[in-house]
Amino acid sequence: MSVVPFAVPLWVELLAAGLGGLQGALVAAEHRHQRIDVLGVLVIGLLVALGGSLLRDVVLNEPPVVIWQNWYLLVAAAGAVVGMAVASVIARAVWPLIVLDAIVMGMFGAIGASKALSLGVGPVGAVVVGVIGAIGGGMLRDVALNLPFSFLQVSTLYAVAAASGVAVLVVLNAFAVPTLIAGVICIAVTVTVRVVAVAFRWTFPEPGLLRRPRAT
Repeated sequence: MSVVPFAVPLWVELLAAGLGGLQGALVAAEHRHQRIDVLGVLVIGLLVALGGSLLRDVVLNEPPVVIWQNWYLLVAAAGAVVGMAVASVIARAVWPLIVLDAIVMGMFGAIGASKALSLGVGPVGAVVVGVIGAIGGGMLRDVALNLPFSFLQVSTLYAVAAASGVAVLVVLNAFAVPTLIAGVICIAVTVTVRVVAVAFRWTFPEPGLLRRPRAT
């Protein structure tokens, strides 16, 4: 398999970092009962914005781009500051937060899978890397907020939405679809699956519900 240079434009990665910082700050605003200060909100925004990229590069055995490139930290921090500024207006708007979360997942999933493919990772591995990139920031956010991992709880197909979008990107890549177009489609699929699942309350059943009652 030939290895091609990583083709995702820098502005796309920075946009993902900025939106991640924004989304992280808005989620932190929902947990004011934990008395999170300004620094705490900023840290959580950075975790969401940079966590997925950091875990992705660790898995790929690559130098963490969020450390080596100054712009990631600056843009992510700026997104978190904006999130703090608009939190009182947006924090109670459920659907915008759900859509923003899905967009951030889709962007980091697309970037992670694209980078994996450019390094010669196989299709299945690229899907795994993409999902790690998509949900990694959310995992670190949940750790910082002392919350259960979102993707492990009975929820509206959180990780499934990310995996669906990433899988579509990998298939499109196999048909030589340009990276930017495949990435946009990946984001659209992720957002669609997530929003539809929330709207119709689609979830996986809990393990106890799968047990058949014993015959008496």
